[in-house]
Amino acid sequence: MEIGTPNTSIVSIIGSGGMASAIGGLAAKAGHIVEVMSRDPAKAQALAERIGPRALTREFGAEPAGHIVILAVPYLAVLDVVKHYGEGLADKLLVDITNPIKSDFSGFLFPKSSFGAQQIAKAVPAGAEVVKAFNTVPSQALAVGSVGGRPLDVFIAGDAPQAKARVSAFTESLGLRPMDVGPLTMAWTLEHACMLWLGLMTHSIKHTNFSIGVSLPG
Repeated sequence: MEIGTPNTSIVSIIGSGGMASAIGGLAAKAGHIVEVMSRDPAKAQALAERIGPRALTREFGAEPAGHIVILAVPYLAVLDVVKHYGEGLADKLLVDITNPIKSDFSGFLFPKSSFGAQQIAKAVPAGAEVVKAFNTVPSQALAVGSVGGRPLDVFIAGDAPQAKARVSAFTESLGLRPMDVGPLTMAWTLEHACMLWLGLMTHSIKHTNFSIGVSLPG
């Protein structure tokens, strides 16, 4: 199934893994049209079928129909994906959910002077805006959307106020709570917060169905 001209009610997701499934499922329930793109067309089709009638697929590499594009691929693949799409991502709002963490969780793929979202921002075409979000929320918890009846917190970092506002509105539409943490440089902290999550999962909590959030007094 194909769609035509770009529409802000369409959310494009590049990827077909757990995070793509969780975000896509919540987006469809919220009334968005979900466009799935993957290097593996069979996986894209299977995910679209799982999401339901509000989901469809588009050829990998074709210009996304949605203005909001979720980069739901591993960090080691994301720069190649951005390069492959090229000008097709111009003027799009790119949501970076990646974490540039080594496979053995022993550290990061960059020196302390850099971070994943910064590398993505350098690689995108003119006019595209990068917003960091969803990287501290595991897919298992995200698929549920809440813990103890309280919406999960989604931390958001970016340099363009309008772009962050759109990501915040999208996040709220999913039944989640957006938390603006500042400019894109704060993505460095958010990527380290994922390492904190991994440490808690490994040494204290021993399972993946939890999320880092903020509790306000009263």
